[in-house]
Amino acid sequence: MGSVTPDKTLDVKGKICPYPDMDTMTTLKKMEKGQILEVFLDYPLSVERIPRNLKKQKHKLLSSEQIDGPIHRLLIEAHGLK
Repeated sequence: MGSVTPDKTLDVKGKICPYPDMDTMTTLKKMEKGQILEVFLDYPLSVERIPRNLKKQKHKLLSSEQIDGPIHRLLIEAHGLK
């Protein structure tokens, strides 16, 4: 999918439920439509849950990859609530 330059990066490594999910959703709420949020996280439940929550909020998961051990990198396109 080519290289996407994120507008914002959120690092929630080392945080456990509910913080990765909450921080991701809170950050997305403040972003403009079409902006890209990059999230680094290592909490397995959030890796599964965040994509489900994105769907409910109409945000778009562009990619989810495991980059190093338990660390995942998500790229999310903000739906924009403004």
